Amino acid sequence: MATQEQKYQEAAERYLTLGVDVDKALRVLRGIPLSVHCWQGDDVGGFETPDAELGGGGIQVTGNYPGRARSIDELRADLEKLYSILPGAHRLALHASYGEFGGKRIERDEITPDLFEGWLQWAKANDVGLDFNSTFFSHPLADDGFTLSSKDAKIRDFWIEHAKRCREISAFLGKGFGSTCIHNVWIPDGTKDYPVDRMGHRTILRDSLDKVFEKDYPDTEMKDAVEAKLFGLGSEAYVVGSHEFYLGYAISRGKIPCLDTGHFHPTELIADKITSVLLFSNELLLHVSRPMRWDSDHVVIQSDEVRFLSEELIRSGRLDDVFIGLDFFDASINRLGAWVIGSRSVLQTLLQALLQPHDRLLKYENEGNNFARLALIEELKTMPFEPIWDRYCEEAGAPLNRNIIETVMEYERSVQKSRG
Repeated sequence: MATQEQKYQEAAERYLTLGVDVDKALRVLRGIPLSVHCWQGDDVGGFETPDAELGGGGIQVTGNYPGRARSIDELRADLEKLYSILPGAHRLALHASYGEFGGKRIERDEITPDLFEGWLQWAKANDVGLDFNSTFFSHPLADDGFTLSSKDAKIRDFWIEHAKRCREISAFLGKGFGSTCIHNVWIPDGTKDYPVDRMGHRTILRDSLDKVFEKDYPDTEMKDAVEAKLFGLGSEAYVVGSHEFYLGYAISRGKIPCLDTGHFHPTELIADKITSVLLFSNELLLHVSRPMRWDSDHVVIQSDEVRFLSEELIRSGRLDDVFIGLDFFDASINRLGAWVIGSRSVLQTLLQALLQPHDRLLKYENEGNNFARLALIEELKTMPFEPIWDRYCEEAGAPLNRNIIETVMEYERSVQKSRG
């Protein structure tokens, strides 16, 4: 029986016949960080109050699988286990509702960097870069469906101040860690049925965002991204922050557009948008999710959509200009397991894309030999990928795919089960 090393060498030689340097592909993959979302670990509850739960905003978590993280310490323990399972060096995306509030009710327009000092120290200890998100849901002042685009000045000003403070916190985290923190703005604003004044709310949103972004921070500390959405629960007819709105805003204001793969029509190919956006924007933020008929945030798998996304990132030649984040939440299965499957699936599709003979595929395409192009693409699907992925995991000290189930279930038995 062939050893792991023999399998790797045979696979590498097979790829070399197509002109693919496997070692180079692995080197590139090592330099691609994923920004893992903290909210998968506790069902988007956050820690503003002891009984904090997700509410409003057109988002919903389904399931009640045992073992949810009930505190920051439990969430950090789960994250540390996750990062031990992921090959490579990765990041963490926080929401503003995940500060260390000490049991006190601190309003969102009053949050300060010191509430995230513990996260900064944890990030340094674990060598995990930090990103940040303003939290515009699960709050009484979001209940009527409008935040930054509200016609009520009191509500609008509250959320403007919240976003300003989130930018300050982002700069604090980026400076403290020594790596640019990407601050993302997503708001749930919209209506269930058709509105009369679409222009009014969008004008207000534009002006509110301009106020949010009045203060400049060094790019080395933080950068701003704005995230669009097509529709959501309770906003089926109209979302103020549409794709067209935020794309126009980002390009005109020098901000980063965020494309969430769950925020478009299920038949849209998000991969097709990447190069269009990058022609006019210096950078791009991706939130990789898996919609199923609507923005249902299923665990990411190696679907065609995710493979196409990874292929387009590699083929575009703009990989260094794209920030890759995850955004899904599933409480129907082990939460650590959901994180592991989603994160490793994205990494595996990136490696598959890196192992494609792009020069040869492009040559066939430029020659008009579309048969050869398609035949080679199909041949790649049967290439010996597993030994290459196994080598990547072994070098990083991460478990192989065949050991993932037992690794996660052992953590459930020894740690998560005691949580009830």
